[in-house]
Amino acid sequence: MSTVLEVVAAVLILLGALLAMTAAIGIVRFPDTLSRMHAATKPQVIGLVLVLIGAVIRLRGNVDIWMLVLVGLFTLLTAPVIAHTVGRVAYREQRSRDGLGIVGDLDRRDGPE
Repeated sequence: MSTVLEVVAAVLILLGALLAMTAAIGIVRFPDTLSRMHAATKPQVIGLVLVLIGAVIRLRGNVDIWMLVLVGLFTLLTAPVIAHTVGRVAYREQRSRDGLGIVGDLDRRDGPE
């Protein structure tokens, strides 16, 4: 039973590392901030969660497991907020330079023009 759990932990850690690597490649290769933000959040967070799950399985019975759970929880709670904030700023900054549109959905107006 112990061997099966160690294989599962190793597979999860390797899959998580692979997803984190694809996120890093996406950050380097994508052309604009909005595309990079997508690569920086989704695969990176899922990769980190997989690595943490693998580490929890490997460290079962250890006191440090709760720290790993907290890291995963705080990452899952803060990553969407950070991505949303960066996305809004990037959209506003690039709209005027790249011609993304004359009227944006994120403009704050009280009524129709």
